[in-house]
Amino acid sequence: MSRICKITGKKPLTGNNVSHANNRTKRKQNPNLQTKRIWVEDEKRWVKMRLTAKAIKIIDKKGLKSLV
Repeated sequence: MSRICKITGKKPLTGNNVSHANNRTKRKQNPNLQTKRIWVEDEKRWVKMRLTAKAIKIIDKKGLKSLV
């Protein structure tokens, strides 16, 4: 499965670890993905989605209808 949020579209960022001696090695920052079950009123069923913590907060505040 890809590490992409279904709502915000956030995906992993790449960069460098930089040591005190200025040695650089590649690193990856993954988004804070959580698996969340959301009730879809139109379809009358639960849907499992991989969302970031930020997307879960947005859904709690605005609801799913305003985002889709």
